[in-house]
Amino acid sequence: MTQFEKLTPPSKGKIIRFENGEPVVPDNPIIPFIRGDGTGADIWPATQKVIDAAIEKAYGTTKKIEWFKVYAGDEACEIYGTYQYLPEDTLQAIKTYGVAIKGPLTTPIGGGIRSLNVSLRQIFDLYSCVRPCRYYEGTPSPHKRPQDLNVIVYRENTEDIYMGIEWEAKDPVGIELREHLNKVVIPANGKLGQRQIPKEAGIGIKPVSKEGSQRHIRKAIQHALRMEGTKRHVTLVHKGNIMKFTEGSFRDWGYELATSEFRKVCVTERESWILQNFDSNPTISYEENAKMIDPGYNSLTSEKKESICNEVKNVINLIGITHGKDKWREMVLVDDRIADSIFQQIQTRPQEYSILATLNLNGDYISDAAAAIVGGLGMAPGANIGDKAAIFEATHGTAPKHAGLDRINPGSVILSGVMMLEFLGWHKAAQLITKGISESISEQKVTYDLARLMEPPVEPLSCSGFAKSIIERF
Repeated sequence: MTQFEKLTPPSKGKIIRFENGEPVVPDNPIIPFIRGDGTGADIWPATQKVIDAAIEKAYGTTKKIEWFKVYAGDEACEIYGTYQYLPEDTLQAIKTYGVAIKGPLTTPIGGGIRSLNVSLRQIFDLYSCVRPCRYYEGTPSPHKRPQDLNVIVYRENTEDIYMGIEWEAKDPVGIELREHLNKVVIPANGKLGQRQIPKEAGIGIKPVSKEGSQRHIRKAIQHALRMEGTKRHVTLVHKGNIMKFTEGSFRDWGYELATSEFRKVCVTERESWILQNFDSNPTISYEENAKMIDPGYNSLTSEKKESICNEVKNVINLIGITHGKDKWREMVLVDDRIADSIFQQIQTRPQEYSILATLNLNGDYISDAAAAIVGGLGMAPGANIGDKAAIFEATHGTAPKHAGLDRINPGSVILSGVMMLEFLGWHKAAQLITKGISESISEQKVTYDLARLMEPPVEPLSCSGFAKSIIERF
């Protein structure tokens, strides 16, 4: 048994185990929860009531979560001492029990660690941040057709600039590194000309690895396989046109994974064009097909033309039988888009996208932008998932000025609870909560953040009142 300094685990309940990256869930799992700072004091009790009520409604007494309170953030400092934002007790509890859920946490100022959320992801190697963004009828939105957006952002969690490998301009190590880059590394590259890093420039390093990229994209493809129809679609989001060997490699490694490990169940966008052209006209030549998939074909060099013709030939010969004659339409479609393009496409053509697989920074921006379209961060859930643990979380901040007033929207943590129930395989309970939230919002039974934006504005419910409204609609 795990020994804790100041925690007493529940006397009942069992541990969730992980086998090959998947949870093995008992009927009475012990699940640690972190209440959260600021409005967490209001949000968590409302969330727990909704989750418990849904489980009881769905399964009677056959399933039950044994909740285990653990500490992080400001509340942890009150229990464990100054700057003890993430005590060892909490880390041991999450490691032992595998699945946890948390409210919003304050980023420490003046001492402690850089970010509690980032630290938890890195400590437990929770390499995929999963953020669904879908619209609930009646939610106020600045967009004309927010209902057209229904995407899941898969954001890589452990690499990219969020690794925190950086030096400020006057750091002696940073100065030494800058000089080494200017005098040795940049000249040796041969492609950077006379470029030099300016004096007094801060330096950050952006690592993107094949292993890190592919294990993350693997999760996204596996998720797509659980979906149906046109939602079986993964888009690799990158800025590979500029950062060719980090973001560009992320794209290339994604395609490599799709066409090797997932070959039987995946098709790339270009492959689908080739197969569609061939199915429409089986006598089409390789060159004619190449011209149809690459509009600039006639202006290309002979070498490039030959390369595209060989691509067409290989696709038809290798997967024409297994993927052709529209078989590919039932498979996972993998394509890619430039990151800045996706920002406008999720607003202008949202119905064309399903799962967006991104690197760390791009996913941060894009998930917030998608959340804004469907009603804001108050309704945006999140999960951080690895092979041995999963933490479900609020995606918004702590809003301390609203703490203790019983007025904040608990939707983000409640919907994170829905994601947690789905992860456990308790889909009936998850569906009850989704139904309750949908009907409550459509009937304008909402908290102040949504009530004030409705036309005309409606009388808001309290945080606990919104939870009660959801439960009543089970």
